[in-house]
Amino acid sequence: MAPTLAELQHLYPALGALRGQLEALALQPVTAPAGTVLFSENDPCKGFPLLLEGEVRVSRSSPDGRSLELYRLVPGDMCLASSACLFRSQPLSARAVTTRPTRLLLIPPPTFRRWLAEPAFRDFVLGLYAERMADLTALVDEVAFHKLDRRLAAALLGHGPELAITHQELANVLGTVREMVTRLLRRFEREGWIELARERIRIRDGAALRRLAEAA
Repeated sequence: MAPTLAELQHLYPALGALRGQLEALALQPVTAPAGTVLFSENDPCKGFPLLLEGEVRVSRSSPDGRSLELYRLVPGDMCLASSACLFRSQPLSARAVTTRPTRLLLIPPPTFRRWLAEPAFRDFVLGLYAERMADLTALVDEVAFHKLDRRLAAALLGHGPELAITHQELANVLGTVREMVTRLLRRFEREGWIELARERIRIRDGAALRRLAEAA
């Protein structure tokens, strides 16, 4: 078996029943450096991506330019936006950008639809679809019901004593505008919890941030 197919079956065991079809397709991996736009909102879906390595950020944008991260796609995962597009034969509803060097196989739409007739592949797709929907439900709850200051405090934690990130990037992660993030960061700095520098944030009181993030 070719190395690429061996990797694929290791990451996606449900494809074991489709080994012969995979070999017949003779697909060549697509490589993309970090920052590559794989697809954008309203694009037609060119195929079903199966990641071999790397990471992809999938997000939605608002008319005023704000962006909300929906999920991260890593090897072994399924792209909810691509599968939904293929199920409905409608344009894509999200944007996907690689966050690190990425290698993937792109399964043609007719092949994806044909594979859904195979029980193992169909169960794999529907199972991961359910997991992704649960993640998105949790995201909606987070955005709708948690205060922005608590969400920002949580976003600053778990990355070490210093973050190399811009206010706009934080706003994109949180699904808000840069001005709101900047205002809160300055408040955190006045409290002595962080120290702001150009495109960097130093954590000075992680315990205080954690108390805020975990506040009821």
